[in-house]
Amino acid sequence: MNMPMTQAPDPKAIVEGAQLMTDALGEIWKSMSGLNLPTTALQNMQGDYLKQATDLWNQSLNQASAPGQAAPKASDRRFAAPDWAANPASAYQSQMYLLNARTLMQMADSVQGDEKTKQRIRFAVQQWVDAVAPSNYLALNPEALRKAVDSKGESLSQGIQHLVHDVKQGHMSQTDESLFEVGRNVATTEGSVVFENELFQLLEYKPLTAKVYERPMLFVPPCINKYYILDLQPENSLIRYTVAEGHRLFVVSWRNADESVEKATWDQYIEDAVLKAISVVQEISGSEKINTLGFCVGGTILATSLAVLAARGEKPAASMTLLTTFLDFSHTGVLDLFIDEPMVRLREMTIGDHAPNGGGLLKGQELASTFSMLRPNDLVWNYVVGNYLKGETPPPFDLLYWNSDSTNLPGPMFCWYLRNTYHENNLIKPGKLTVCGEKVDLGKIDAPAYIYASREDHIVPWESAYGNTQVLKGKVRFALGASGHIAGVINPPAKGKRSHWLGTTATLPAKAQEWFDKAKEHPGSWWTDWAAWLKSHAGKQIAAPKAPGNRTYKAIEPAPGRYVKQKA
Repeated sequence: MNMPMTQAPDPKAIVEGAQLMTDALGEIWKSMSGLNLPTTALQNMQGDYLKQATDLWNQSLNQASAPGQAAPKASDRRFAAPDWAANPASAYQSQMYLLNARTLMQMADSVQGDEKTKQRIRFAVQQWVDAVAPSNYLALNPEALRKAVDSKGESLSQGIQHLVHDVKQGHMSQTDESLFEVGRNVATTEGSVVFENELFQLLEYKPLTAKVYERPMLFVPPCINKYYILDLQPENSLIRYTVAEGHRLFVVSWRNADESVEKATWDQYIEDAVLKAISVVQEISGSEKINTLGFCVGGTILATSLAVLAARGEKPAASMTLLTTFLDFSHTGVLDLFIDEPMVRLREMTIGDHAPNGGGLLKGQELASTFSMLRPNDLVWNYVVGNYLKGETPPPFDLLYWNSDSTNLPGPMFCWYLRNTYHENNLIKPGKLTVCGEKVDLGKIDAPAYIYASREDHIVPWESAYGNTQVLKGKVRFALGASGHIAGVINPPAKGKRSHWLGTTATLPAKAQEWFDKAKEHPGSWWTDWAAWLKSHAGKQIAAPKAPGNRTYKAIEPAPGRYVKQKA
């Protein structure tokens, strides 16, 4: 059986093929026309729309009357397969969809109102536009239909199997998860668990050099993800790289929260986790001063912890590195759309310390879904089409395996974080917050800092991360890497990929763009610049320890430990 993918349909078929799209778009046009849009702008958009729609219609008629003549190839990758251009009906549908999508986004951008309302409308329209793409539906996707015919229905059978599998596991597969196992082929750098409590395990890594720097290093990864983003494969592991550079490295591995810790607070994450980790690292290493690194929310937690210690007259940090981290939450990018007083209060009443049972869990899958919807075409619809419509098994990719390995959070801890950072931005207000019994002032952190941001980061916009340079009062070095929140950070030098920007002077102006205008772009990874900076704060070299821990803190089990293997 062969499907004539290049047969030219009559104009009636073209119209019928696009009717579903037209009806749906008509409804949203009506809805958006009721918004506060400038009359002139709306009239101009309508005029442009009619002209472009007429041109597309005439183009489709010409193609239909000339069998074998393919339409121009679409620039959008969703419609890049030859099947779309070869079939006049599909070509028309895809081009009309793109026209409607552009026009709707122009309307969303033209809405008058406060900035948050405008951004929410734009986000909602973008979600809708991405969802109704004809590529997402089997009946409208010529590439998926051809594959179904060529495989004699096998691709559809496989797609149904993938759908059933994903429903059972509770999330959409973004990679072939059966090929990965924590401790076997991800998170494999050799080390030991040397301490644990109900919130975290402390990992100490085996030295790879005969000598190590006298000041050890402590990593505080984000608690909304698992730590092994920093230790995916040996060739792209920041953990292994740091150890190979001669640092005695300790890493916090957060517990995947369950009902036993659902009432844990932000103060507990500071006092019983990070402050405890700092104390244990000092005791094991015998060094009063240690170097520290925090990634994403781990950086926020680390900075809060050091501010608490500063209020107590303690200054254990020889340096602080913050990777894609918010301290000043004035501009939080697209995540700000989800956060307002009613939303925060609802969370506090359902899973926070105001909940009937005094707390609950923020489920990891909810967090994962929220982050996926920030980039729906890449992280949702791409897999709907590939996994279910085409019946393809997604290729193995360690980063996406990590991305699907979600973590729960204690509700009270999350609600405190939500209100005092994203919603009220209290963390940068000296003395506003009391944490662990101390008034918090980030400006009292007396340690040189290395601030890294990623230029295309949609979670922590780089300009906001640059704002940390104005919050901290010590000596600061700022580096900007190419790519996004994760790929920009995980960029080993050996790969020779991407680039990074460094300032040409020691001065850090108040505005991020002023810094960028004078910065110099360097090829390759930022890791080498950070490693050189870190060595200057690491002290002299001493003989590497022959065994993990000490007499008080003995090895409990091999890294990566039990906590990181616990599923949400």
